[in-house]
Amino acid sequence: MLPLADWPASERRGIVGVFTDIDDTLTTQGAITADALQALADLKAAGLTVIAITGRPIGWCAAFMTGPAPWPVDAMVAENGAVAFVHARPAGTTSQIGPEPSSNKDSLLSKLYQQDAVTRAANQMRMQQIGARVMFEVPGVFITRDSVGRETDLAFDYHEHARLTPETVQRVVSLLQGYGMHTTVSSIHIHGCFGNFDKWQGANWIVRELLGRDLAQELDRWVFVGDSGNDQAMFEHFTHSVGVANIRHCADRLTHLPRYIAPSERGAGFAEVAKAITGSR
Repeated sequence: MLPLADWPASERRGIVGVFTDIDDTLTTQGAITADALQALADLKAAGLTVIAITGRPIGWCAAFMTGPAPWPVDAMVAENGAVAFVHARPAGTTSQIGPEPSSNKDSLLSKLYQQDAVTRAANQMRMQQIGARVMFEVPGVFITRDSVGRETDLAFDYHEHARLTPETVQRVVSLLQGYGMHTTVSSIHIHGCFGNFDKWQGANWIVRELLGRDLAQELDRWVFVGDSGNDQAMFEHFTHSVGVANIRHCADRLTHLPRYIAPSERGAGFAEVAKAITGSR
Protein backbone atom coordinates (compact mmCIF):
# COMPACT_ATOMS: atom_id res chain seq x y z
CA MET A 1 0.00 0.00 0.00
CA LEU A 2 1.39 3.36 -1.04
CA PRO A 3 0.83 6.57 0.94
CA LEU A 4 -2.19 8.53 -0.28
CA ALA A 5 0.17 11.41 -1.09
CA ASP A 6 1.72 9.23 -3.83
CA TRP A 7 -1.54 9.20 -5.82
CA PRO A 8 -0.71 11.35 -8.87
CA ALA A 9 -2.77 14.53 -9.24
CA SER A 10 -3.24 13.77 -12.94
CA GLU A 11 -5.08 10.56 -12.01
CA ARG A 12 -7.12 12.22 -9.28
CA ARG A 13 -8.33 14.92 -11.69
CA GLY A 14 -9.91 12.27 -13.90
CA ILE A 15 -12.10 10.77 -11.16
CA VAL A 16 -15.86 11.02 -11.88
CA GLY A 17 -17.24 8.71 -9.21
CA VAL A 18 -16.57 7.41 -5.70
CA PHE A 19 -17.68 4.16 -4.11
CA THR A 20 -17.28 3.97 -0.36
CA ASP A 21 -17.80 1.39 2.34
CA ILE A 22 -19.72 2.63 5.40
CA ASP A 23 -18.74 0.86 8.64
CA ASP A 24 -15.31 1.98 9.89
CA THR A 25 -14.74 3.86 6.63
CA LEU A 26 -17.32 6.63 6.86
CA THR A 27 -18.21 5.89 10.47
CA THR A 28 -16.24 6.12 13.69
CA GLN A 29 -17.55 4.19 16.69
CA GLY A 30 -20.74 3.46 14.77
CA ALA A 31 -21.65 7.00 13.67
CA ILE A 32 -20.71 9.08 10.67
CA THR A 33 -18.43 11.92 11.66
CA ALA A 34 -18.97 15.54 10.64
CA ASP A 35 -15.82 15.57 8.51
CA ALA A 36 -16.88 12.43 6.63
CA LEU A 37 -20.37 13.80 6.02
CA GLN A 38 -18.90 17.07 4.76
CA ALA A 39 -16.55 15.10 2.53
CA LEU A 40 -19.53 13.38 0.88
CA ALA A 41 -21.12 16.78 0.30
CA ASP A 42 -17.89 18.18 -1.13
CA LEU A 43 -17.60 15.31 -3.58
CA LYS A 44 -21.19 15.84 -4.72
CA ALA A 45 -20.65 19.59 -5.03
CA ALA A 46 -17.66 18.86 -7.26
CA GLY A 47 -19.97 16.97 -9.63
CA LEU A 48 -18.94 13.42 -8.75
CA THR A 49 -21.25 10.43 -8.48
CA VAL A 50 -21.11 9.13 -4.90
CA ILE A 51 -22.32 5.64 -4.01
CA ALA A 52 -22.16 4.00 -0.58
CA ILE A 53 -21.86 0.21 -0.64
CA THR A 54 -22.15 -1.90 2.50
CA GLY A 55 -22.82 -5.28 4.02
CA ARG A 56 -25.46 -3.69 6.25
CA PRO A 57 -29.15 -4.51 5.63
CA ILE A 58 -31.26 -2.43 3.28
CA GLY A 59 -33.64 -1.58 6.13
CA TRP A 60 -30.75 -0.08 8.12
CA CYS A 61 -29.86 2.13 5.13
CA ALA A 62 -33.30 3.69 4.74
CA ALA A 63 -32.83 6.41 7.36
CA PHE A 64 -29.63 7.60 5.72
CA MET A 65 -31.35 7.98 2.34
CA THR A 66 -34.39 9.85 3.67
CA GLY A 67 -34.37 11.04 7.28
CA PRO A 68 -34.24 14.67 8.40
CA ALA A 69 -30.68 14.97 7.04
CA PRO A 70 -30.19 12.45 4.20
CA TRP A 71 -26.64 11.64 3.22
CA PRO A 72 -25.51 13.32 -0.02
CA VAL A 73 -25.16 10.12 -2.05
CA ASP A 74 -26.66 9.04 -5.36
CA ALA A 75 -27.36 5.49 -4.21
CA MET A 76 -26.80 3.17 -1.29
CA VAL A 77 -26.08 -0.46 -2.15
CA ALA A 78 -26.71 -2.87 0.74
CA GLU A 79 -26.23 -6.51 1.69
CA ASN A 80 -22.98 -6.71 -0.25
CA GLY A 81 -24.51 -5.75 -3.57
CA ALA A 82 -27.86 -7.57 -3.70
CA VAL A 83 -30.22 -4.63 -3.16
CA ALA A 84 -30.06 -0.84 -3.36
CA PHE A 85 -31.86 2.41 -2.72
CA VAL A 86 -31.71 5.06 -5.42
CA HIS A 87 -33.38 8.46 -5.34
CA ALA A 88 -35.27 7.94 -8.60
CA ARG A 89 -35.82 5.25 -11.17
CA PRO A 90 -33.92 6.59 -14.19
CA ALA A 91 -35.30 6.12 -17.68
CA GLY A 92 -33.66 3.50 -19.84
CA THR A 93 -32.28 1.28 -17.06
CA THR A 94 -31.70 -2.36 -17.87
CA SER A 95 -33.02 -4.36 -14.92
CA GLN A 96 -35.56 -7.05 -15.75
CA ILE A 97 -36.63 -7.20 -12.11
CA GLY A 98 -37.24 -3.52 -11.61
CA PRO A 99 -37.97 -1.43 -8.55
CA GLU A 100 -40.39 -2.30 -5.83
CA PRO A 101 -42.24 0.27 -3.73
CA SER A 102 -40.25 1.56 -0.81
CA SER A 103 -41.78 1.73 2.64
CA ASN A 104 -40.17 5.13 3.09
CA LYS A 105 -42.02 8.42 2.92
CA ASP A 106 -39.84 9.70 0.09
CA SER A 107 -41.90 8.90 -3.02
CA LEU A 108 -38.81 9.41 -5.19
CA LEU A 109 -36.93 6.59 -3.47
CA SER A 110 -36.79 3.28 -5.31
CA LYS A 111 -35.56 -0.06 -4.01
CA LEU A 112 -33.84 -2.20 -6.64
CA TYR A 113 -33.12 -5.91 -6.33
CA GLN A 114 -30.96 -8.33 -8.26
CA GLN A 115 -33.24 -11.28 -7.42
CA ASP A 116 -36.98 -11.59 -8.04
CA ALA A 117 -39.46 -11.78 -5.17
CA VAL A 118 -40.07 -15.54 -5.44
CA THR A 119 -36.33 -16.30 -5.23
CA ARG A 120 -35.88 -13.94 -2.29
CA ALA A 121 -38.75 -15.53 -0.35
CA ALA A 122 -37.38 -19.04 -0.87
CA ASN A 123 -33.89 -17.94 0.15
CA GLN A 124 -35.19 -16.22 3.28
CA MET A 125 -36.76 -19.46 4.49
CA ARG A 126 -33.53 -21.35 3.90
CA MET A 127 -31.49 -18.67 5.68
CA GLN A 128 -33.73 -18.77 8.76
CA GLN A 129 -33.11 -22.50 9.05
CA ILE A 130 -29.37 -22.15 8.50
CA GLY A 131 -29.11 -19.30 10.99
CA ALA A 132 -30.74 -21.41 13.69
CA ARG A 133 -28.48 -24.34 12.87
CA VAL A 134 -25.27 -22.27 13.04
CA MET A 135 -26.22 -20.77 16.41
CA PHE A 136 -26.93 -24.29 17.72
CA GLU A 137 -23.63 -25.70 16.46
CA VAL A 138 -21.39 -22.80 17.50
CA PRO A 139 -22.14 -21.62 21.06
CA GLY A 140 -21.80 -17.89 21.58
CA VAL A 141 -22.56 -17.00 17.94
CA PHE A 142 -25.61 -14.85 17.28
CA ILE A 143 -27.32 -13.28 14.29
CA THR A 144 -26.67 -9.54 14.03
CA ARG A 145 -28.95 -7.15 15.86
CA ASP A 146 -29.70 -5.33 12.59
CA SER A 147 -30.99 -8.48 10.90
CA VAL A 148 -34.63 -7.38 11.14
CA GLY A 149 -33.88 -5.18 8.11
CA ARG A 150 -32.11 -7.86 6.08
CA GLU A 151 -33.73 -9.28 2.97
CA THR A 152 -31.11 -11.16 0.95
CA ASP A 153 -28.34 -12.34 3.26
CA LEU A 154 -27.63 -13.90 6.63
CA ALA A 155 -25.23 -12.11 9.01
CA PHE A 156 -23.59 -12.98 12.31
CA ASP A 157 -21.95 -10.52 14.69
CA TYR A 158 -18.31 -11.12 15.47
CA HIS A 159 -16.96 -7.63 16.23
CA GLU A 160 -19.80 -5.12 16.61
CA HIS A 161 -21.34 -6.16 19.92
CA ALA A 162 -19.66 -9.57 20.15
CA ARG A 163 -15.97 -10.45 20.29
CA LEU A 164 -15.36 -13.78 18.56
CA THR A 165 -11.99 -15.40 18.00
CA PRO A 166 -10.62 -15.79 14.45
CA GLU A 167 -11.08 -19.55 14.85
CA THR A 168 -14.77 -19.12 15.65
CA VAL A 169 -15.22 -16.77 12.70
CA GLN A 170 -13.65 -19.35 10.41
CA ARG A 171 -15.88 -22.10 11.80
CA VAL A 172 -18.99 -20.04 11.00
CA VAL A 173 -17.67 -19.27 7.51
CA SER A 174 -17.02 -22.97 6.88
CA LEU A 175 -20.51 -23.93 8.04
CA LEU A 176 -22.14 -21.36 5.76
CA GLN A 177 -20.06 -22.53 2.82
CA GLY A 178 -21.07 -26.08 3.62
CA TYR A 179 -24.68 -25.04 3.12
CA GLY A 180 -23.78 -23.69 -0.32
CA MET A 181 -23.67 -20.04 0.66
CA HIS A 182 -21.37 -17.37 -0.72
CA THR A 183 -19.52 -15.80 2.22
CA THR A 184 -17.74 -12.55 3.04
CA VAL A 185 -16.38 -11.10 6.28
CA SER A 186 -16.57 -7.37 7.02
CA SER A 187 -14.92 -5.47 9.87
CA ILE A 188 -17.84 -6.44 12.14
CA HIS A 189 -20.03 -9.15 10.56
CA ILE A 190 -19.86 -12.57 8.89
CA HIS A 191 -22.13 -12.74 5.82
CA GLY A 192 -23.64 -15.59 3.86
CA CYS A 193 -26.02 -15.40 0.90
CA PHE A 194 -27.49 -17.46 -1.89
CA GLY A 195 -26.29 -15.76 -5.04
CA ASN A 196 -22.95 -14.57 -6.33
CA PHE A 197 -23.12 -11.24 -4.55
CA ASP A 198 -20.15 -9.17 -3.50
CA LYS A 199 -19.41 -5.47 -3.61
CA TRP A 200 -17.67 -5.64 -6.99
CA GLN A 201 -20.58 -7.40 -8.64
CA GLY A 202 -22.98 -4.99 -6.94
CA ALA A 203 -20.97 -1.97 -8.05
CA ASN A 204 -21.15 -3.05 -11.70
CA TRP A 205 -24.89 -3.64 -11.35
CA ILE A 206 -25.72 -0.27 -9.78
CA VAL A 207 -23.66 1.69 -12.32
CA ARG A 208 -25.64 0.00 -15.09
CA GLU A 209 -28.92 0.71 -13.30
CA LEU A 210 -28.18 4.25 -12.22
CA LEU A 211 -26.09 5.55 -15.11
CA GLY A 212 -26.56 3.07 -17.95
CA ARG A 213 -22.80 2.62 -18.17
CA ASP A 214 -20.26 -0.18 -17.93
CA LEU A 215 -18.11 0.34 -14.84
CA ALA A 216 -15.50 -2.18 -15.98
CA GLN A 217 -14.79 -0.04 -19.04
CA GLU A 218 -14.12 3.15 -17.06
CA LEU A 219 -12.34 1.99 -13.92
CA ASP A 220 -9.61 4.58 -14.39
CA ARG A 221 -12.27 7.20 -13.57
CA TRP A 222 -13.59 5.74 -10.32
CA VAL A 223 -12.17 5.22 -6.84
CA PHE A 224 -13.17 2.88 -4.03
CA VAL A 225 -12.52 3.56 -0.33
CA GLY A 226 -12.78 0.75 2.22
CA ASP A 227 -11.27 -1.00 5.22
CA SER A 228 -12.02 -4.71 5.52
CA GLY A 229 -12.33 -8.23 4.17
CA ASN A 230 -15.60 -7.78 2.29
CA ASP A 231 -13.93 -4.92 0.38
CA GLN A 232 -11.33 -7.21 -1.18
CA ALA A 233 -13.18 -7.70 -4.47
CA MET A 234 -13.23 -3.93 -4.90
CA PHE A 235 -9.54 -3.61 -4.04
CA GLU A 236 -8.78 -6.34 -6.56
CA HIS A 237 -10.60 -4.74 -9.48
CA PHE A 238 -10.47 -0.98 -9.03
CA THR A 239 -7.59 0.87 -10.67
CA HIS A 240 -7.80 3.46 -7.90
CA SER A 241 -8.49 2.11 -4.40
CA VAL A 242 -7.73 3.54 -0.99
CA GLY A 243 -7.85 2.02 2.45
CA VAL A 244 -8.46 4.16 5.50
CA ALA A 245 -5.63 3.62 7.96
CA ASN A 246 -7.48 1.11 10.17
CA ILE A 247 -7.17 -1.44 7.37
CA ARG A 248 -3.77 -2.17 8.86
CA HIS A 249 -5.60 -4.10 11.62
CA CYS A 250 -6.59 -6.82 9.14
CA ALA A 251 -4.11 -6.35 6.28
CA ASP A 252 -2.20 -9.53 7.08
CA ARG A 253 -5.41 -11.56 6.54
CA LEU A 254 -6.31 -10.02 3.17
CA THR A 255 -5.40 -11.42 -0.22
CA HIS A 256 -6.08 -8.12 -2.01
CA LEU A 257 -5.06 -4.77 -0.57
CA PRO A 258 -5.86 -1.23 -1.72
CA ARG A 259 -3.32 0.58 -3.85
CA TYR A 260 -3.10 3.52 -1.44
CA ILE A 261 -3.64 4.08 2.27
CA ALA A 262 -4.89 7.26 3.93
CA PRO A 263 -2.93 8.73 6.86
CA SER A 264 -5.93 8.61 9.23
CA GLU A 265 -8.45 6.01 10.31
CA ARG A 266 -12.16 5.78 9.60
CA GLY A 267 -14.11 8.99 8.83
CA ALA A 268 -11.04 11.19 9.08
CA GLY A 269 -9.29 8.99 6.53
CA PHE A 270 -12.24 9.20 4.15
CA ALA A 271 -12.19 12.99 4.46
CA GLU A 272 -8.52 12.93 3.45
CA VAL A 273 -9.35 10.91 0.34
CA ALA A 274 -12.15 13.31 -0.62
CA LYS A 275 -9.84 16.29 -0.16
CA ALA A 276 -7.21 14.63 -2.36
CA ILE A 277 -9.82 14.30 -5.13
CA THR A 278 -11.54 17.67 -4.86
CA GLY A 279 -8.27 19.50 -4.26
CA SER A 280 -6.88 18.24 -7.57
CA ARG A 281 -9.55 20.01 -9.61
